[in-house]
Amino acid sequence: MTDTDWDERFASGEYPRAPAPSPVLRAYEPSLPDGRALDVAAGTGRNAVFLADRGYDVDALDASAEGLRIVRERAAERGIGDRIETVQGDASTYGFPTEAYDLVTMSYFHTLDRFADLVESLAPGGYLFVEGHLRSAEPSPSGPSDDRYRFAANELLRAGLGLSVRYYDETTAERPGDRRRATARLLARKSTGGRQSYPERPDAPDRWPSDESEPAAASDRNA
Repeated sequence: MTDTDWDERFASGEYPRAPAPSPVLRAYEPSLPDGRALDVAAGTGRNAVFLADRGYDVDALDASAEGLRIVRERAAERGIGDRIETVQGDASTYGFPTEAYDLVTMSYFHTLDRFADLVESLAPGGYLFVEGHLRSAEPSPSGPSDDRYRFAANELLRAGLGLSVRYYDETTAERPGDRRRATARLLARKSTGGRQSYPERPDAPDRWPSDESEPAAASDRNA
C-alpha cells in the first residue's frame, strides 16, 4: 500500500482516528524511564498521543502526511501539542539517530531489517516495545494477508535477545466480526550484565484491558 493510499484511508475514516495503545504498553508505562520517545509508523497516534499524555517528549514518525495531521490535531485537542514532533518519513529507510530515545515503540508495522537500527537509537537503559501480527495455524483474518508481514513463532523474541527482555507473549484474541488477531509483543531494555534492575510486574495479562473493540483495519499497516 502506498503513502497516498494511507493518506486516503486516514482521511476517509476507514482507519480509526484514535486507536488504543497496547494494553501491555499501558500497563508497563509507569515503570519505564521518563524522557524522549519515538513512535515508529505512528499512524494517527496510537502510541504517540498516549505517551505525550503521560509526559514524554515524542517524535511521531510516519510516511503519511494525513496520519501525522491527525496526530497533531489529537495532541492539540488534549493540550499536549508541544510534546509531539511529527516527522514525515518512511520507517523502512529513515535514518534513526543514535542513542537518542529513552523509549521506542512500534505497533503493527513489520520491518525486522530495521530492528538493529531501532536498538541503536535507544539511549543506554532505554526500552523498546514492539507488537505485530503472527502467522497462525488457525485462521487469523485481522492483519495482512501476506505472511511476509507477520512474525513467525518466536521470531520477534529472537530479534530482541540482544536486549534484556522484560516481557514477551504470543497470543490470540477474538474480535468483533470474527476478526481473530494473533499478536506477538516484546518489551526489552537496552542493558547488559548479570545483575540488573527490573520493573514490577503489572496485573496478569488475562486481566489487562484488550483492544478487541478496535476495527480490524486499524492494525494493517503492511496490508
